[in-house]
Amino acid sequence: MSLRRHLGESYSPMYFLASLGAGGLSVSFFVYLLYMMPHKGSPIPTFNHMAAVFTGNDLVMQVFVGAAALMMVLFGLLHYRLLVWNFMEFAAFRKTPAYETLRSSNAEVQLMAIPLTVAMAINVGFAMGALFVPNLWEVREVLFPFALVAFGATAVYAVLVFLEYFSRILVTGHFDCEKNNSLAQMLSIFAFSMLSVGFAAPGAMSHSKTVSGIGLMLAITFASFAVLFGVVKIVLGFRAMFNHGVNKEAAVSLWIVIPILTVLGIAFYRISMGLHHNFGAPSQPMEHAVMFMVIIALQIIFGLLGHEVLKRIGYYETFIRGEGKSVISYAAICPGVAFTVMGLFFINKGLVTGGMVDKFSITYFVLHLPLVYVQIKTILVLLHLNGKLLRRETKEPDAAAPAA
Repeated sequence: MSLRRHLGESYSPMYFLASLGAGGLSVSFFVYLLYMMPHKGSPIPTFNHMAAVFTGNDLVMQVFVGAAALMMVLFGLLHYRLLVWNFMEFAAFRKTPAYETLRSSNAEVQLMAIPLTVAMAINVGFAMGALFVPNLWEVREVLFPFALVAFGATAVYAVLVFLEYFSRILVTGHFDCEKNNSLAQMLSIFAFSMLSVGFAAPGAMSHSKTVSGIGLMLAITFASFAVLFGVVKIVLGFRAMFNHGVNKEAAVSLWIVIPILTVLGIAFYRISMGLHHNFGAPSQPMEHAVMFMVIIALQIIFGLLGHEVLKRIGYYETFIRGEGKSVISYAAICPGVAFTVMGLFFINKGLVTGGMVDKFSITYFVLHLPLVYVQIKTILVLLHLNGKLLRRETKEPDAAAPAA
């Protein structure tokens, strides 16, 4: 697909969510392999484990692993292609008056989509490297410090953007509460949550107490930021919606709570595992099961609430299936990805580990059916939005028409 170019003032940092959604889908297929492909002696599947599958005699497993790995690669490549495209368009956008206007309005929070997507890019690279680079996992202890540095640099950028934005509001008071009638401001919370889960990975998997300790401390730090400011922003968002009704174009942001809960849930799980493996803290499987049950319950209610609101205001007919073009509609992708990923954790680290469901039983596979359905719908929506918002038409000039 040929991408639109030179969007100029019609560009929006929310286009980073297209890359974010593709990266999330890539990781979601890795999570299938995490729980269904044998990987004895390692917390995650690696190239050697995948090679063992293809040199074995289990045809069903070979087809499953091959399909999941292929989808992982396809969406991973799409993720990085859209990430590069976004950085090129954003560099040009920064030179326009529209960028200065964005920096002085509620929309400045959209800049948090950049560190959010970069953090996802690091996660995608980590997963693809482990699965497709021979013996890379064997030198993981050398790589974990570099992962901390990469997430650290992204975290510094995220904090600088957040402080610039939030301090401006506190000093000037120029925050339009009437236009805050959505949960779009939760984008910064999503970014902090993604950084937390990123830091938690070396915190949980490194055997070096120093590396693990640094990862765990930073994971807890950014999870704390997410929880604190998340409470503030969700209250303000709902208050504005109660007073003025939901903003139609940004109504899809009601679902942003779903991916935030997923990444925070995985972060808390990794923190627990890191404290258990390296620092002797007790770990109870049923505690994790309860945590995942609570998260799934909250995701379901927010999913149903958001669906009902979007249906009532005609969002699907306008911005998803219809002719309406809004880059904010990419916010519909991450909730579908996040629900699938959290469902996989809930089934495997909750129900199976807790002894409530036998792995690879009929019940086990039936429980996966809603997750597969949501994932397929999410893929179709992403491809449709890419065609509508990103595909460059044959007769289209380089400068795109302004987006809604």
